Amino acid sequence: MTFLWPDLLWLLLAVPALAGVYVIALRRKKKRLLRYAGLAMARDAIGPGQRLRRHLPPLLFLVSLVAVVLAIARPTATLTLPSPHETIILAMDVSGSMRATDVAPSRIAAAQQAARDFIADQPASARIGVVSFAATASVVQPPTRSREDILAAIDRFQLQRGTAIGSAILVALKTIFPDGDFELRAANPRDAALRGGPPDKAAAAGKAASKAVPPGSYTNAAIILVTDGQTTSGPNPIEAARMAADRGVRIYTVGIGTVAGEILSSEGWSMRVRLDEESLKAIADMTRGAYFHAGNAVDLKEVYESLNTRLSGETRQAEITALLAAAAAIAALVAAFLSVLWFNRIL
Repeated sequence: MTFLWPDLLWLLLAVPALAGVYVIALRRKKKRLLRYAGLAMARDAIGPGQRLRRHLPPLLFLVSLVAVVLAIARPTATLTLPSPHETIILAMDVSGSMRATDVAPSRIAAAQQAARDFIADQPASARIGVVSFAATASVVQPPTRSREDILAAIDRFQLQRGTAIGSAILVALKTIFPDGDFELRAANPRDAALRGGPPDKAAAAGKAASKAVPPGSYTNAAIILVTDGQTTSGPNPIEAARMAADRGVRIYTVGIGTVAGEILSSEGWSMRVRLDEESLKAIADMTRGAYFHAGNAVDLKEVYESLNTRLSGETRQAEITALLAAAAAIAALVAAFLSVLWFNRIL
């Protein structure tokens, strides 16, 4: 626990001072009782239960005083609070490499089933949209609370050639901010910008056109990007992620498959499909999201369970002044009630 106004904690010195006054008052009362033998004998006849009753209301009053002083100092604590996310965009890779079977029964089938389980665990108030991407990206289901429509969109996936992660991010952003301008020139995804070089000119212009906010600060929506490959077409994914970061949107990236990849063959051609973890980690780090690797179906299920936890509850610093003030009020009320009940007076 930390305090926004720690200088006011010196007021806690009033607590031992009041406790000292209470002890002195008890000693003076004891001296008066000793002057009268009859009163002294009556006091000795009082059992330990009665003595506890006599001290409990003042003790509760001191507890309430401590809570009041701590509340005045404006305490903060790290709490797990309900997430305010209202919209979640699932951006799912439907490139041909998703038919690989290193994740049983196949990458795409495992991803679809894990997505279904994730959707089932979301609160009814959450709006979920679905973006599919291969060489291009498109919204296959606008954000909705209808779970049937969302599941139907996932079941309709058709595998295609190409992987445009940057396009997926831009389409997801456009879904969250319909009035926003999210344009990046399509370029070789292996250019200098992907390796951390100078930003794309179109991206810089888009950033200048809209005022940037701190990464991860937009709490009304989040993007979950699920892919198994490397970018082969479309805009630079790092620049697209930078646009998401400038708008405060977190991107949680999920890499399916293995870094070594798998060789796929079809109609006389073959190619090795690899997982580009570095780019996915960079996207997640830039937007204050998180990267998850799913090497098999079990891992993928655990990833979605972890994502569900992250999206349903967020850990952050929060001021708890109201909680301590409420505790102080309750302690004071209980002290007053017990004092009236047992002694017909308040303290």
